[in-house]
Amino acid sequence: MRALITGATGFVGSAVARAALRDGMTVRALVRPNSDTAALTGLDIEQAGGTLADRPALAAAMRGCDTVFHVAADYRLWARRPDDLYANNVEGTRHVLQAAREAGVPRVVYTSSVATLGLPGDGTPGDEDTPVGLADMVGHYKRSKFLAEEVAREFAADDAGPAVVIVNPSAPIGPRDHKPTPTGRMVLDAAAGRMPAFVDTGLNVAHVDDVARGHVQALHHGRSGRRYVLGGHDMTLAEILTLVAELTDRPAPRVKLPHGLVLPVAHAAEAVARLTGRPPFVTVDGVKLARKRMFFSHARASRELGYEPRSARDALADAIAWYFAHRYLPGGRRP
Repeated sequence: MRALITGATGFVGSAVARAALRDGMTVRALVRPNSDTAALTGLDIEQAGGTLADRPALAAAMRGCDTVFHVAADYRLWARRPDDLYANNVEGTRHVLQAAREAGVPRVVYTSSVATLGLPGDGTPGDEDTPVGLADMVGHYKRSKFLAEEVAREFAADDAGPAVVIVNPSAPIGPRDHKPTPTGRMVLDAAAGRMPAFVDTGLNVAHVDDVARGHVQALHHGRSGRRYVLGGHDMTLAEILTLVAELTDRPAPRVKLPHGLVLPVAHAAEAVARLTGRPPFVTVDGVKLARKRMFFSHARASRELGYEPRSARDALADAIAWYFAHRYLPGGRRP
C-alpha cells in the first residue's frame, strides 16, 4: 500500500509517517519548497514537492497512491492575516480531497482536531456527538478547522469520491516536536523553569505516537464520514505542570493568574504583534479558550478502532527526554 502524507514534516505528520512505515506502507510525503525536513531524517520515504494550493503538484503526488493521510494544517491561534488560516485549512482540504477523487484514491484519513467538538455544560468530557456549531468556535483557527471538517464530510457523502475518515486528536505530546508546537512549548518552558505563573485550564494529553497509530487504525477500521477522538487523559494544567516538575526535579509554579487579569495583557500583546509582525507571547483566543477545560472521551476510537493510549506521564517523560537529548534543555535533568 502506498500512502501520501501531507504535513509529514510537522510534529503529528512525521509521527504518522513513522506509524505508516511500521504498518508496512510505502510512504510519500508532500513537502513544501524550503520546508524544514528534519523530522523526516532517517526515514525511508519519497518526497514530492508541492503545496496544498498547487493542484498539478497534488495530482502528481497522488499518482499511484492507495490512501492519503491529510495531516497538514495551519495551527496558529493568532495570524496577522486571518484569511491565511481559511486558505490553508479549508481550501487546502478541499484541494486535497478533490485531487484524491480525481486520482481515484479509495480512502482518505483527514486530521481534524478536538477544537471542532462541543463541550457539555456540566463539565463532563465531550465526544464526537456533543452538539456544537460554528458560532461556538472561538477564533479563526477553530472556525477554519470546523469549516474544513464540514468539507471533509461533504466529500465523504459523495459516492463518487473516496471514503473519508475523520480523526480528532486532542493535545499530542511526545518526542520530535522540533519547532515546538504551542503545547510542546508549554511543556518545554515548564521543564526549563521558565513558567513562574500560569492560567489554569484543562487539556486532554495524548502521546503523539499513539495519535499516529490511531491514524493507521482509522485507515483500516474507520467508517467514512465518522469522527474519532484520538485522545488520552484529561488533566488540569496545574496537574500537568506538577508532573513536569516531578519529572525534571524542579519546583512546580504555584501562582495561578485569573483569566480576567491576563486578557488585557493578551490584547496589548496582539496590538504590538500587528505592528511588528512577530507572533504575540500570549493571544486573546488562547486566554478565551483557557476558560474551558478541553476534556474529551476517546471511547468510540477504542471501541471501533482498537485505539488505546498510554499514560500522560509517558507522553510527558518522552517529550522531556527528547528535549534534553536535543539540547533544548541543556541544564535539565533527564527523566
